[in-house]
Amino acid sequence: MPTTGDRIREVRAKREMTQDELARASGISNGFLSDIENNNRNVSSQALLRIANALGASVDYLLRGETGGAVGEPKPIVIPPELSAAAEELGLSFGETVELLEAHRSVIARRSTRTTRAFTVEDWKNLHKAIKKVFG
Repeated sequence: MPTTGDRIREVRAKREMTQDELARASGISNGFLSDIENNNRNVSSQALLRIANALGASVDYLLRGETGGAVGEPKPIVIPPELSAAAEELGLSFGETVELLEAHRSVIARRSTRTTRAFTVEDWKNLHKAIKKVFG
């Protein structure tokens, strides 16, 4: 049965990326990525999210092999204008901005089916502050 490391290696190869390129794009060391791909180390959720974003793959696929279809081209990441403005004010990198967007999506997915309002720039800044407070 393929492991998370096996699936990361598979998607990386399909994207024609080297380990160096993926490590650089995801902000982890080459040695750590090699250990993950060779099933010598477990990957943290934060590192897995960075790897998934760099590969344009879903976390579900990398963890469990589940897809909505075949592993294909990455879906474009759409950053809401309010998040973009907040990220600029906070000095966030693109990767940090995407992580904030994914955190927001994760929170929204766990909420009830009631309608949620669009986030303002202040909402995005407050979410970032709350995450930093909890996770350092």
